[in-house]
Amino acid sequence: MSERTTVVVTAFDPISQAGIASQLRFQQEVEVLPCGDRRPGAVAVVVVDRVDSEGVQAIRAAQRQGSRVVVVATQVDSKDVLAAIEAGCAGLLRRMEARPERLVEAIRAAAAGEGTLAPDLLGRLLEQVGQLQRAAQSGNGLTVSGLTKREITVLKHIAEGLATDEIARRMAYSERTVKNILHDVTTRLQLRNRTHAVAFAVREGLI
Repeated sequence: MSERTTVVVTAFDPISQAGIASQLRFQQEVEVLPCGDRRPGAVAVVVVDRVDSEGVQAIRAAQRQGSRVVVVATQVDSKDVLAAIEAGCAGLLRRMEARPERLVEAIRAAAAGEGTLAPDLLGRLLEQVGQLQRAAQSGNGLTVSGLTKREITVLKHIAEGLATDEIARRMAYSERTVKNILHDVTTRLQLRNRTHAVAFAVREGLI
């Protein structure tokens, strides 16, 4: 068996915290730590009703402890998706969809530095991308220097939902080159994953 991923569950109410933690304790792939245990490398599962100001604070608090964050929210709308990503979450699940096996997948992905977002939530994120693109084109957006044209092009293709191999074909690069470009961007700008990179680029008016 592969190494177990350590997890700590936090929530605003003890019933939610206990419920999610109890489900995860039966999963062999993860080890649930006591609430408040901030062991290095542990993934934080933050349970919220909405990604409102309190939810964003909870995400950022968990991230400041050095944890990658998976958010389980009761309600999620378009603005919540972008707010959660910008706050630093690596995965976002609706509570009704957070079955133990699905939650474990999101936790393992977060531990590996990957992001998790349901297809319809990705669609909402891309809708926000489109709205902000139109605002930028009308002169209301911001532009930021520091990224090369090909880096911005890669981010645009990611925002369109293209996989690495598809981006490589479009740009006539190798997949390794595309991965290196994305790695350079996320490292230089201290971003967590490709989803966060897209959110950053949108907010800065780059795409």
